[in-house]
Amino acid sequence: MFVSWRVMVPFWSALTAAVIAQLMKPAIGYLTTKKWNWALAHAAGGFPSSHSALVSALAVSVGLQEQFRSSIFAVTLAMATIVIYDAANVRFYSGQNIKVTQQLIRDLQKMYPDLFDDPLYDTKMKPVLGHRWFEVLGGIVLGCIVALIFHIRI
Repeated sequence: MFVSWRVMVPFWSALTAAVIAQLMKPAIGYLTTKKWNWALAHAAGGFPSSHSALVSALAVSVGLQEQFRSSIFAVTLAMATIVIYDAANVRFYSGQNIKVTQQLIRDLQKMYPDLFDDPLYDTKMKPVLGHRWFEVLGGIVLGCIVALIFHIRI
């Protein structure tokens, strides 16, 4: 069965917002460090939040297509709120916890080098998992803009 383009606009606007957010990260990284880091294009964390861009674009697209007083908009808004909160709080503080744990292991390795011969302690963990609120807001704005552009064009 064929699904019309119009029905899929919320999905495509959400996916587009997430891809644009990820592709913006190396360029923004270059502006701040004057070095290209293409790995940022698939990294978690950073500006703008692709998670926030995706769910914001989805919620706004659903609101524009199905009306902002619809039940499906309420569902997407609730989901967006959870994802945005998670990106800015839960995942951010998990990343902070990784930093503290890594420092603790380094300190203990200096004090007791014989106790840390297990390769597990050499595991590299990415300390940046989540976002600062500025990065989340950037994703929200990007997602809203992408959703509006998609709906202006249809």
